[in-house]
Amino acid sequence: MFGAGGGTSAYVEAEHADLLILWGSNARETHPIFFHHVLRGLGTGARMYSVDPRRTSTAQWADGWLGLDVGTDIALANAIGREIIHAGLVNEAFVRGVTSGFEDHRATVEPYTLERASGITRVPAELISELAHAYARADRAQICWTLGITEHHNAADHVFALINLALLTGHVGRYGSGLVPLRGQNNVQGGGDMGAIPAKLPGGYDLGDDVARARFETGWGAPISPTPGMHLSQMFEAMAPTPKETPTGTPTATRRLRALYCIGENPAESEANATHARHLLEGLDHLVVQDIFRTATADTADVVLPAAADWCEYEGTVTNSERRVQRVRKAIDPPGQARPDTHIICAIADRLGQSWGEPTAEQVWDELRSLSLDRHHGMSYARLVEHGGLQWPCPSLDHPGTPLLHARLWETGAARGPAAPFTPVEHVPPADALTSEYPIRLTTVRVLDAYNSGVQTGGYASPMRRREAPRMDAADAAALGIADGDRVRVTSRRGSVEAPVAFDPALRPGLASFTPHFCEQVDVNVLTNDAWDPKSGTSEFKATAVRIDPAATTHGDLASAQPVAGR
Repeated sequence: MFGAGGGTSAYVEAEHADLLILWGSNARETHPIFFHHVLRGLGTGARMYSVDPRRTSTAQWADGWLGLDVGTDIALANAIGREIIHAGLVNEAFVRGVTSGFEDHRATVEPYTLERASGITRVPAELISELAHAYARADRAQICWTLGITEHHNAADHVFALINLALLTGHVGRYGSGLVPLRGQNNVQGGGDMGAIPAKLPGGYDLGDDVARARFETGWGAPISPTPGMHLSQMFEAMAPTPKETPTGTPTATRRLRALYCIGENPAESEANATHARHLLEGLDHLVVQDIFRTATADTADVVLPAAADWCEYEGTVTNSERRVQRVRKAIDPPGQARPDTHIICAIADRLGQSWGEPTAEQVWDELRSLSLDRHHGMSYARLVEHGGLQWPCPSLDHPGTPLLHARLWETGAARGPAAPFTPVEHVPPADALTSEYPIRLTTVRVLDAYNSGVQTGGYASPMRRREAPRMDAADAAALGIADGDRVRVTSRRGSVEAPVAFDPALRPGLASFTPHFCEQVDVNVLTNDAWDPKSGTSEFKATAVRIDPAATTHGDLASAQPVAGR
């Protein structure tokens, strides 16, 4: 947020907020630890609104559910902002003293009347107004979001739309008021903090920051290009062959990216438009996979490096969505030839002519602390143990950590720092348009007892485990002559899958859902759209246009649900 790359608030603040907005987040199932704090807040009188296309188990706890159409979040946020402005509920002192770009934002949201937004989102105008007034009038209010906001072809603009609301009302930088992105997987925050974002150095420094880059060059003993590398979506584009003419004029094809080292990722199943992604992976000259499981991606690899499960078989740290860095301790030895990730990476470096040896996890962390001066310098292993974790920024060994980010916005004079900018954004519909041929919107969702592509959870039984199925509204199914449990074919512009259907009262007409957790049953990402956001690189998993037809056979067994060749 405002260049920090992390949420503003500690989890416990949800217990003391007056209003909580869970926007595109079914936190009860996907972030249950955080939702315990939400429940405590509700128990002491907080109100909650759920903004979600589905009436999720989270929405069932809400005082109001805004069941918007998939991909219309910006139109809804702009209408809420316009209503706050027209009702005279803007925090004028905060906007004048702390922010920039308000007039451009005002002009952008002006066309988004309640009536127009209701037509775009299908949320009743009175409910949009109710949420606008509740949020603006609350003393302490939080907006919390997750993948329902960020897995779109204009994901960053969705986030900017929510930040704009916080700036209008001053709901940022104060205890109980904030912007809370709930990360999609464990330690996503830590991965970004450690430099897994191609435009960032560890500690969140921009590659273009000459001072920071020079410090890392000195520490690492190597030059660092200021040019950002490729994010995942760009990597897959670079794997595709591009036409090239030889000096003799003979057409040929070349790939800009010909080798891939894949650590702890399963793109053969987790990437959108999976059939195309697999084709690109198979076309690589060399693929190395380092993982704790034999994934579908590992099955196509030239070399597989067995890694330890670092969460229990090695030492280290993780960082959660509230920016809290916590120690991880080894409980058991890794099996067979499995080794910790850092040991494997260092062994490869040794074979490339370097002498990295086999540093301990603490030595690696101390190197990071020596370079990430603003965020991590004060987080020694001893202090992480003593305090049960610390939240960055923690710049010195006597610093207590920073549970609340951007409190500076409420300071005076130079201590306030740079202005927090409004970022005007416009509603743009999903890239995968609905048509008479593809009239149903498919969105991917997650459930409590499963994880990502199912590699880590699919081998375990759970009393909560449900069959994988396309879930849809009963009225939609009746119009198609489909009964609950009938085998159906779901087809997008990229491919088809077959499976028995299940009716879901959480879904409205025109909306269907799949989970990505059980690829061996239903290969869902054969359907999804790989259009991606130019700012974040995220593909639009949440908004696929499909049609659903009765399959040739009905009442099928999920074990036989198989993808049909892509189109």
